[in-house]
Amino acid sequence: MSDTATAFQLYGTMQAEPVPRLLRAGKLTAQLAGGNLRAIAYDGVEVLRAISYLVRDSDWGTHDPGLSNLVVAESENGFTVSYGARCDGPNGAVLDIAAMIEGRADGKLTFTSVARSPTGFETNRCGFCILHPIVGVAGAPVTVEHVNGEIEDTKLPDLIEPWQPFEDMRAITHNALAGVSVECRMEGDTFEMEDQRNWSDASYKTYVRPLALPWPYRIPPDEPIVQQITLTIIDRRASSGDRPASAGNSAVIRLTPGTASGTMPAIGLVITPEEAKASLATLARQDGPKVQDLLFHFDPAAGHDAAVFKGFAEIAAIHGGTTTLEFAVPCQRPLDEEMLEIAAWMRAADFAPSAIMVCPSVDRQSTPPGSKWPDCPPLEEVYAAALNAFPGIRLGGGMLSYFTELNRKRVPAGNLGFISHCTSPIVHAADDLSVMQTLEALPFVTRSVRAIYGDKPYRLGPSTIAMRQNPYGSRTMDNPNSSRIPMANRDPRHTGLFAAAFATGYITSVLDADIETLTLSALTGPFGVFAEKGEPIAEGGRRPLFHIVAGLAELAGQQWRAVVASHPQKVMSFRTETEKEATLWIVNLSDQALTVDMSELVDPARAQLDVLDGDTMRKATKSGVKSVGIVRAQLRLSPFAVALVHTS
Repeated sequence: MSDTATAFQLYGTMQAEPVPRLLRAGKLTAQLAGGNLRAIAYDGVEVLRAISYLVRDSDWGTHDPGLSNLVVAESENGFTVSYGARCDGPNGAVLDIAAMIEGRADGKLTFTSVARSPTGFETNRCGFCILHPIVGVAGAPVTVEHVNGEIEDTKLPDLIEPWQPFEDMRAITHNALAGVSVECRMEGDTFEMEDQRNWSDASYKTYVRPLALPWPYRIPPDEPIVQQITLTIIDRRASSGDRPASAGNSAVIRLTPGTASGTMPAIGLVITPEEAKASLATLARQDGPKVQDLLFHFDPAAGHDAAVFKGFAEIAAIHGGTTTLEFAVPCQRPLDEEMLEIAAWMRAADFAPSAIMVCPSVDRQSTPPGSKWPDCPPLEEVYAAALNAFPGIRLGGGMLSYFTELNRKRVPAGNLGFISHCTSPIVHAADDLSVMQTLEALPFVTRSVRAIYGDKPYRLGPSTIAMRQNPYGSRTMDNPNSSRIPMANRDPRHTGLFAAAFATGYITSVLDADIETLTLSALTGPFGVFAEKGEPIAEGGRRPLFHIVAGLAELAGQQWRAVVASHPQKVMSFRTETEKEATLWIVNLSDQALTVDMSELVDPARAQLDVLDGDTMRKATKSGVKSVGIVRAQLRLSPFAVALVHTS
């Protein structure tokens, strides 16, 4: 099979990501990708997740300039990189960037940039972003140097901070491991940090230009913008042998029993008015996924009216589980008037959902630091009007957008039956690695929700790779070329094995939060588990994600037990148990084939294996999953494969 066809099965696109180039200077290593640095490590330990030079447009979309005159020189003592880049803005505006990177064997790294526009250039942000990792770093001590010279000894947030933990920054220092300190110095402007775990990014981001300043802003013609990042690593150890070897570096990834346990959540699918007709036809098929909940989306600002509820009622009538309405309340008229009108439309259509989740429409838009909060009725009044208009229906609240908005505007939960919010992994970055790394942030998100709302029932989703809406600009980004772009309203990986692996990693990451309902997809459309017209896909029109959603729905209400992987960035796992059978779920989150050792969890003589992988999809089996016996306790998993090991 051709490489391009294999790429399509994995990613839903034949566009390949550029392979990063590994740069080395003694014990210091970094990957060069698109002119930026990522996976910056010292002696094999990640010290920074990335140093990137980014230019954002007025909707917070990221420019993707092509590089010119790229020169990379490497020697025994280090490396240098230089290049130019150009961003094209609206109405002929351009911004030219010249960059220089130098890495030295003594642990010093500099990244210098000069930006200049001959035309003037409008932007929300132009300059460096530095990403600190979160695993092993969250809650750790740091020293912050401010622009006025003040030194602050503090800690990185453990629970997710809604606002900037540090402002007016000039440098930040942390210990990467015992005896090794890392100072990141930022010059050329004032920097501040935000807790990117709010958006499910697996990083703390230090960025240029405080958000309290006006944006978008205009770079004047021919005015140079000069910035420099200097990374200084001080190794005080007697020898590199002071660092214990990491189990994650082993060629074989070991699975061992964990201690946590709980109940598998209900699984939901979202139904929009635009997809109601197609969803009805699909739901009527005998081979549809038997999920527990259907989440109906209703937004008057999008033109949804009384006619919508007739289609919703037809779908609900053939669905065997619960139904929920998510309602973006316009808040343009008296609340009782708006709510009672919707209730009347629902009664006329004979649509009676099991629950309703209400959120003021305006609260879907983010209110960044320094911005004026938009006019909105008090949430207590919104919920009171909903309880009055929809008596006997379970009422939920929270945000139709992301945890960011819920963290910054914490809803009064006293009269609510549940709390809810969504996630999307492509708010800031859309490369494959960054998307998978967001799984690291999800436990921090759910733990922060629990810290705010205690044991209040908690629903999560719709949480898809692509964005349903953009809380940070006027629109989501169209993606006609099926590229990997942030804030896109459709993402090619949703149709590939990548999405199946991501969804499996997603539920594994949030199990210990005791989620009541998890909504990961839709039936049809760009977020659907079934293929769209003309899409080359396996027999029956099922995307790989279909099999994961269907399989997880079958597990709802079962007991789960945690499984610990020796390299959780590459493999995640959990197991479920019933009186008749135990099932071990294993997912390869990487683009490389991996070997997994299950010997502490599985007796191969009593086990049966189901696999969803590229070979399965090529053969287009009726079920989309191949079953084979297991003859050994080590399992070879192809890229983004999901394996289910059944033991009776």
